[in-house]
Amino acid sequence: MAMVFITGSTDGLGRAAAQSLLDQGHRVVLHARSVDRAAALEDLASRAEGVAIGDLQSGAETKGVADQVNAIGRMDAVIHNAGVYAQRSRGSTPEGHATTFAINTLAPYMLTALIERPARLIYLSSGLHRGGERSLNDLDWAKRPWDSATAYAESKLQIVALAFALARRWPQVLSNAVDPGWARTRMGGSGAPVDIATGQKTQTWLAVSDDPAALVSGRYWHHMQQQEPACESMDPAFQDALVDRLRELTGVALPRS
Repeated sequence: MAMVFITGSTDGLGRAAAQSLLDQGHRVVLHARSVDRAAALEDLASRAEGVAIGDLQSGAETKGVADQVNAIGRMDAVIHNAGVYAQRSRGSTPEGHATTFAINTLAPYMLTALIERPARLIYLSSGLHRGGERSLNDLDWAKRPWDSATAYAESKLQIVALAFALARRWPQVLSNAVDPGWARTRMGGSGAPVDIATGQKTQTWLAVSDDPAALVSGRYWHHMQQQEPACESMDPAFQDALVDRLRELTGVALPRS
């Protein structure tokens, strides 16, 4: 049985993934942004290996989450599920970053660099990532007027590019990106077309399955099928430039091999 860490697992797709993996007999490490939010995990926490607590908009707390996970042990897989969508303003994290960028891009990058390397990495993206090209000039929204939809799309393109960069840099790790679809979660709303069981299925399958179809890397998935992502996300020059900028912004280096 695998040990899997899932960010943002107090509700929505993260919680559904945790429930699914626990029901299959796997070992799961949960995550909540605060002690208060962790209370929502009470029914799952008793079955889990632990709950890492930290707000991913904070660089310091993100490092703390990585420390907590490493103290539990080496993960077989990490599902980078946590994310935010419609932010009314750029916001400002403790380090001065845009909130969407910090949670959706900087945090998974930092956790990837700081958590002991697992065998599998899964990053949740969105079909909206195709509207996020050409973001490197102002990753942190320091110059442009705030546009929440574009910021979200850019962050989801960046996370696909990060997944693909890692597939190149760490050939021994299976690194993939998943579009779970517009699911009926608190973020997606009750009118979303995708039920939560379907929304979590691909990422949990990629995290633990021995099916040969799941033992691939550098792919973009939607509902158990591979799809073509945005061209920019597949460009090694874009991937490397993005990783370099994330290192500069966080002060955290991604090991090369």
